[in-house]
Amino acid sequence: MRRAGLILGMALGLAATPVLAQSNEQLKSIVDDYWAYQLEQSPVFASSLGVDDPIGRVSDRSLEAEDKRVEKAKNWLQQLDAIDQAGLTENDKTNYGILRRSLTEQVEASSYGQRTINFTNRSGWHQGFASMQNNLPFRNKQDYQTYINRLKQYARVNDQSIAVADQAIAGGFVQPCVSMVGYEKTISGLITDDPRESRFYKPFTRKVPDGMDPEDFEGLAASAMTTIGALINPALKKHLEWYNTKYAPNCQKNPGVSAQPGGDEYYDFRIRQMTTTKLSADEIHNIGLSEVARIRAEMVEVSKEAGYDTREAFIEHLRTDPQYYAKTPEELMEKVARVTKIIDGKMPSIIGKLARLPYGIKEIPAETAEGTTTAYYNPGSPDVGIAGFYYVNTSKLDQRPFWEIPALSVHEAVPGHHMQIALQQELDMPDFRKHGAFFTAFVEGWGLYSERLGIEMELYDTPAKNMGRLSYEMWRATRLVVDTGIHSKGWSKQRAIDFMTDNTALSEANIEAEVNRYISWPGQALAYKIGELKIRELRRKATSELGEKFDLREFHDVVLGQGAVPLDILEAQVNRWIATK
Repeated sequence: MRRAGLILGMALGLAATPVLAQSNEQLKSIVDDYWAYQLEQSPVFASSLGVDDPIGRVSDRSLEAEDKRVEKAKNWLQQLDAIDQAGLTENDKTNYGILRRSLTEQVEASSYGQRTINFTNRSGWHQGFASMQNNLPFRNKQDYQTYINRLKQYARVNDQSIAVADQAIAGGFVQPCVSMVGYEKTISGLITDDPRESRFYKPFTRKVPDGMDPEDFEGLAASAMTTIGALINPALKKHLEWYNTKYAPNCQKNPGVSAQPGGDEYYDFRIRQMTTTKLSADEIHNIGLSEVARIRAEMVEVSKEAGYDTREAFIEHLRTDPQYYAKTPEELMEKVARVTKIIDGKMPSIIGKLARLPYGIKEIPAETAEGTTTAYYNPGSPDVGIAGFYYVNTSKLDQRPFWEIPALSVHEAVPGHHMQIALQQELDMPDFRKHGAFFTAFVEGWGLYSERLGIEMELYDTPAKNMGRLSYEMWRATRLVVDTGIHSKGWSKQRAIDFMTDNTALSEANIEAEVNRYISWPGQALAYKIGELKIRELRRKATSELGEKFDLREFHDVVLGQGAVPLDILEAQVNRWIATK
């Protein structure tokens, strides 16, 4: 009987091997097909990954093209459903789950009328096109020609995008008036009398690449100038006229997305998409109120440490004392540069595996600076030799205090966005996850968690800097209250501003810009605090269960070790690490 059982077990094992191989091969085929299609549909993104495109294609922005992409997603979902998941390896189960979630969200997003909203108060197709150069290679004659070929297609991109926005107007899916004040400047600011001063011309202001004929370079530069003057500027003027005469007069009077057709259902979807949780708007609102109360109490203690009787008195000092503010953009950038180098020197103490790709700092473009946030990060590309960049807002200098710089820098650069994204680009995983998976709750949750790591890196060595950290954490906590307040509870813009003004140490300009962002981009801002709370929860659990075996650098390597993932997958991977320890 023992021998018969052994033979039967061997037979079952041999039978399982083909099933395992078949399931994994099926998934690999779908993943490869999916990723090839993504590169085909996003040719500029493909070029940033080193895929040569002599034709210089750009994405089709029409709704018809989007409908075709959604049909492809539905087809892949059917193929995924036919796979025996029990036959997948552990890694492929993760790949399966992430791809299925991404496709399911793509299909659901297309079912809402809000899919016709194709710009926010801080972004749009014109700015995206102007920023395209940041992630493209310029190594030789063909790279420059490809770029010009793309510039020549801007008029079509503009017409397609306006056509989609016209459908948004017709359907009642228009951005609220209160969040779009001054948006026209993001368009007009790109129009220049001299093409050589245009952002679209910037690649031709660089040094001629080694091995490239200077005459060829000059000829391509002249072609770019002609394209900017004859094609791009007229398209921008058409866009500006359309925005001022057709879109702006039809802006939405209510700031909340719930005022739009199907708005409540759409906001519920955005919560699920952005947080990767099943939390409701009410639950998130209450989490926010709880966090606000906790952080506010810590602010009181820091204020006493600084010698102020009240939190409000210390914040007033921080907001108004000239010693905390730069007099020139260059002074602010120098302060940022010094802080980032201090942080760089501390990185090996908190993370075991460091990213190889470096990062730099740049100023946010002038035409968008006044209406956008304090800073942001733009990923680099090791495939084509482009560094990541931490962009700093140098407008309204009296609103950019020095005491915010440490918290801001650890979030946007290292150990925050640059470290996480650059590491992800190096991981041994399918390309669709390495380059295409962006789960906001993880990415922004890690960024906010990184601000707290500044405590262990001893960056907040004055009460002012520590209040800057707390103000930034409070900023993300108030988002939970304000975003849900606006889009689920009928809050006005002014009520949101008042709530943030009362609880954070942020400047008036920053609060205005942030509330406008939440209004025009529902749900995105919820991801930060929800993600950070989950990482902190997992760290507490690991510390408690492992005791002396807990290693902070190893914990961070585990968190970052699979790239951006939904929070439930993150929890599972940390639990597996705890079990193996």
